[in-house]
Amino acid sequence: MQTDTLELTSIDARHLDGAWNLSRAAGWPHRREDWAFSLSVSVGMVALDGDRVVGTALMTPFGGESAAINLIIVDQRMRGRGLGRRLTSAALALAGDRTCRLVATADGLPLYEKLGFRATQEIYQHQGFVEVSQPLVGIEWADTASLPDLAALDGQACGGDRRNLLEQIAAGGQFAILRRSGAIAAFAAVRPFGRGQVIGPVVAPDEETARQLIRFVAASREGQFLRIDVPGDSGLSHWLDGLGFTHVGGGMAMTRGASSSRQPSIARTFALASQAFG
Repeated sequence: MQTDTLELTSIDARHLDGAWNLSRAAGWPHRREDWAFSLSVSVGMVALDGDRVVGTALMTPFGGESAAINLIIVDQRMRGRGLGRRLTSAALALAGDRTCRLVATADGLPLYEKLGFRATQEIYQHQGFVEVSQPLVGIEWADTASLPDLAALDGQACGGDRRNLLEQIAAGGQFAILRRSGAIAAFAAVRPFGRGQVIGPVVAPDEETARQLIRFVAASREGQFLRIDVPGDSGLSHWLDGLGFTHVGGGMAMTRGASSSRQPSIARTFALASQAFG
């Protein structure tokens, strides 16, 4: 079948089950609830063959300056015909002039390079059941009143306004925070995803603080399947191996239209909210 006979239209709740089935067929771990979460913070496109969903691509805006391109999936029977490029281009059009980021698989890397993305660093996915010793003193769980401060710190680290995303994370998950001189200096989120729970984002001023937060969160979820995705420059991948998280793959972080004028920040992202959201 030619892809130009397919209908590309805006994705919405009507396409939720079809999109979920598409990701399941591709071997992705997303639950139906995870798709609903993504749709609550994103816009995007869906390719339809009649009533059947055969492709998806989402754009998650982080204010007016940046965005994440994610959940780009093409039905196995439709691959190699340019549908992935059409969907990705449509998602980029929705992003407008925003700086766009994504995490690419090895198969998707050539396409994204042709669309103007450049590779920045590897992302390492770790997961499993871990046993962590007693949580460290000084870390606490945040309440909803802390969200503006968390969003401000996150914005410094990632260069975008992700308050909407953090609010959705807080609705079903938790934020562990570390204060210094009364102010929030670092945080780690945890929420349901896939087979269990995902830890991230983790935002901290240094690697040791990030480690403390991850240990605290992991200890709070003892006996549960945990996943965490860390950038190569975090320095955490080998440490996570030692903690009991198995390295199971990852992807390549890529950017398109990134500004070179970003100022240094007191906080860095040590673990992604997910590969979809960065």
